Parts: sequence; C-alpha cells; structure tokens
Amino acid sequence: MVQVEIDSGSGFCFGVTTAISKAEEELTTGKTLYCLGDIVHNGMECERLRKMGLITINHEDMMRLHGVKVLLRAHGEPPETYELAKRNHIEIIDATCPVVLQLQKRIKRQYDNQPDAQIVIFGKPGHAEVLGLVGQTHSKAIVVAHFEDVKQLDFQRDIYLYSQTTKSLDEFHRIIDYIQQHISPNATFKSFDTICRQVANRMPNISAFARKHDLILFVCGRKSSNGKVLFNECKSVNPNSYLIEGPEEIDPQWMNNVSTIGICGATSTPKWLMEKCREAILNQS
Repeated sequence: MVQVEIDSGSGFCFGVTTAISKAEEELTTGKTLYCLGDIVHNGMECERLRKMGLITINHEDMMRLHGVKVLLRAHGEPPETYELAKRNHIEIIDATCPVVLQLQKRIKRQYDNQPDAQIVIFGKPGHAEVLGLVGQTHSKAIVVAHFEDVKQLDFQRDIYLYSQTTKSLDEFHRIIDYIQQHISPNATFKSFDTICRQVANRMPNISAFARKHDLILFVCGRKSSNGKVLFNECKSVNPNSYLIEGPEEIDPQWMNNVSTIGICGATSTPKWLMEKCREAILNQS
C-alpha cells in the first residue's frame, strides 16, 4: 500500500488566510461583495468563493461601480485604487497582508524623502504586489525581475533596494553583492530585506520534504509566482516531481514503482485541495 503524506508546512500563508476569512465573513451576510483581482492564485479556491457569491472584478470594472463593497486582496493596491474608491463611494474591505502594507509604507517614506534616488524593487513586473509597491513612488521605482537586470542600473546614483515579499532570498543576496561591487564611491547604496520569512522559510522545509519521498505532487495554480519558485526547488532535489492544479491531473503511471508520495503546495494552495489529491491517489491504488 502506497504511503501518502501531505506537507504540514504547505498551504495558505497568514495574509491569504486572513483575506479569505474576511471574504467569507462578508459573504455570510448575503450582501454583494466584489474582489479586485483573483483573491488567491488558485482557480479552484476562487471557484469555491464564487459559488458563495464573491464577484471578481478588474480595475476597469471598479471604475464603473458606485456605492458597493470591494475587497482588496493580500497583495495590496497602489494609492490610485483608494482614491477611486473614495470618488465612487466604494467601501473598501482591506485585506492587504500586514507585511505588504508595512513594505508599502517604507517605500513611500523613502520616495517622499528622496524622490531623486533610484528606488529598486526586486520583483515580478506586473505582479499585483509589485504594482502596489511601484504605485507608492508615482511609478518611478525600477523593477528588477532577475539578477541580470540589475546591470542596467545607474551605479553613479543612490540606490535603495527592496524586494517583493515572496521572492528568493538567495537571488536577492546575489543582487546585493553585485550592487555593492559596482556602486560608485560617491553614491549611497542601502538594501532592505523585505522578504516574508513565512514564505522564505518554506524553501528549505519543502526541499527536505521533497527528498523524503519517491514522488512529489506539487499542487498549485499555474499563475502563482511563489508556486513556481517552490516547485522548482522540489524538482531540483527530486526530479520525480510534478506540478498539478488538481486531482484530475494526476497520471496513474506516475505511481508505478513508488512506495511514498509527498503532496505539497504554494502559499496559495488550500489544504482541502491537497486532501482531495490524496483521496484521488488512495482511490486509485
């Protein structure tokens, strides 16, 4: 009989858990609730909440709404979103993650104090959290997606480096080292480690979990940035790792000649979905 273990450290992070709890709380009142963007990068969880009545909208949709309730997810939003809500008499249910909110405030203070410095954000361009961070600087911040991009900075000018909360610590430190080696003696460089430890600590934990099993099923929505990073870590230590969005993607052939299967996921993966995957495996074996 095959053994199946669900990683106890996988599943929603604190910010996502809080956002979903706030949505559920509002939806139980029976009133209409809108959410600006997918509440979490997981299609099945979004569908569960949609059935409860949550209506997902984009920024254009929000411009046309008046006098309603809109939930802001854990990723956070730029100041323009709050201004729009005020103009349109929209009540905001703010579920911005406290870690992200703190980072937004730090970047805004930095920009207000030194608007001519290069404020650099290590993050994914276009990602909801990054848009909220860049918005604190009137879109002046420079987004560095990968280590190679750091070479385009002006090393004659002051650089203040921050990071999207879910990025890789190792790559962030590589970027810091490169800037330190190339910054002009006449320019100031400061880096601020703003990576969420609840997310960062998952990397070594998930690596150890992946090593323990013959087969790894990483359950995650394909839009999840954090999921891609964690899955790549699983794959690097256990080549017999597969990324799936749900139980219907499990290939029975993967189970051939394996005695232990590990199921894990991203900060956007609900526990109930990992449990469904375990049930599907046990029903097949």
